[in-house]
Amino acid sequence: MELRDYIRILRRNWIIMTCLTLLGVLGAAGATILAKPSYTAETQLFVAIQNSGSVTDLQMGNSFSQARVQSYLKTVVSPAVLKPAIESLGLDATPKELAGKVKATADSNTVLITISVTDGSAVQAAAIAQAVGDSLVKTVDGLEKSEKTGDSPVKLSIITPAEAPDSPSAPNVRINVLVGLLAGLAFGIGYAVLRTALDNKVRGEADLRKITDIPLLGGIAFDKDAARRPLITQTAPQSPRAESFRQLRTNMQFANISQKSRAVMVTSSLPGEGKSTTATNIAIALAQAGQRVALVDADLRRPTVNEYLGLDRNAGLTTVLLGKAHVDDLLQHWGEDELYVLSSGQIPPNPSELLGSDEMLKVVRHLEREFDTVIIDAPPLLPVTDAAVLSQHVGGVIVVVSSQKVKHNDLVKSLGALKLVGASVLGVVLNKLPTKGADAYAYSYYNYESLNPAGSAGARSAGADAPAIEDIPAGEPDAKVPVAVVGLEERPAAASPKSRV
Repeated sequence: MELRDYIRILRRNWIIMTCLTLLGVLGAAGATILAKPSYTAETQLFVAIQNSGSVTDLQMGNSFSQARVQSYLKTVVSPAVLKPAIESLGLDATPKELAGKVKATADSNTVLITISVTDGSAVQAAAIAQAVGDSLVKTVDGLEKSEKTGDSPVKLSIITPAEAPDSPSAPNVRINVLVGLLAGLAFGIGYAVLRTALDNKVRGEADLRKITDIPLLGGIAFDKDAARRPLITQTAPQSPRAESFRQLRTNMQFANISQKSRAVMVTSSLPGEGKSTTATNIAIALAQAGQRVALVDADLRRPTVNEYLGLDRNAGLTTVLLGKAHVDDLLQHWGEDELYVLSSGQIPPNPSELLGSDEMLKVVRHLEREFDTVIIDAPPLLPVTDAAVLSQHVGGVIVVVSSQKVKHNDLVKSLGALKLVGASVLGVVLNKLPTKGADAYAYSYYNYESLNPAGSAGARSAGADAPAIEDIPAGEPDAKVPVAVVGLEERPAAASPKSRV
């Protein structure tokens, strides 16, 4: 993985990582508040050799003392030392229980012994530390006493008496909060990595590029109002959703410029990815640019184009394929632009056979002769074979991919099915992309009111999202004026088919 991949993981999961980190901090703070405070008292002892002599004797005695210190550390927590301390203080504890509160340490190359006692009471901790220190002095004196002389060559002296501490030694607020923060952050990072490893959905262009090099024609950001208002004519002319489809329109035209056929099929891997909405809005955007467009609802299983546009579908494509009417008689004009719609007609029992028939090919070729562009809404690729069969009759295929639904394997299978039948895939449209985060697909646009208040009404009229070519100032070939692409190639105008439905 490259650095950009880690950054993408961070951007995709920063919210949950932040929440887990805060949860770790709050958990540590809560545990600190609920924890019972404990106090630690210390006393320090000095180990010395009692006999005096030459410098050599003193050096040997010092080495002897250091060697004995390690034994005395073990002796501190022994019953021989702790039992007298318990009796002197009248404690209700066994030597084993008291040993859990007592700790003896010594610095290297020194003869100093530090006895630490931790207890819930500061006074009690100091008393126990002092009693254990006194008991150790007596115990060592008795253990080291010579039978001949009756004296001990080693003497332990308390140099730092135990005192009751002013503040508790535990819990340590700073340490606990830091540990909670690091633990929460570690869990957050682990969750982000695991989630990324298990998430095999096509979230954005980065995931798309792991699967295929097919061009990305455009991305449509998720819009919560799209379910109620799916058409770009139902949104503001300069809204991000409308601009996305206009950009998609331009990219699609350039992608299809080398194709002889003017028919483009729009499909997806699975149902519910927004292919019908995309096909309808592409057709509307093309018509707004001045093209004569035919939109064909070839989803003969679950047709929805007529619902979006408010048209009748009792007679349509299936009626034409069964030879009951001519296609020109069933085309329905929609809107103020040159957009004609051929609805699905009655749902047949054999959609695949009808879409793969010679009659379907004749319908597509006839529409290509009559219109600048033919947009065909086809069924999804994976559940049925309709789209794969129909793809052989068109010049190019656009695959709609929902970032919230399609998995890597689904898209691989879909593209494989199109490749198997020799279909020409123009590109992919990423739909329902997030507006924020690593896979965001949203831009800010200037609206025409802010740029040209006087001419805003004309610029926003139907089909006038770009100025006409005649409006470009003469003598300024390099002027940066947006121009609407009105066709893939020059063709003589054909008579508009009349709607009789």
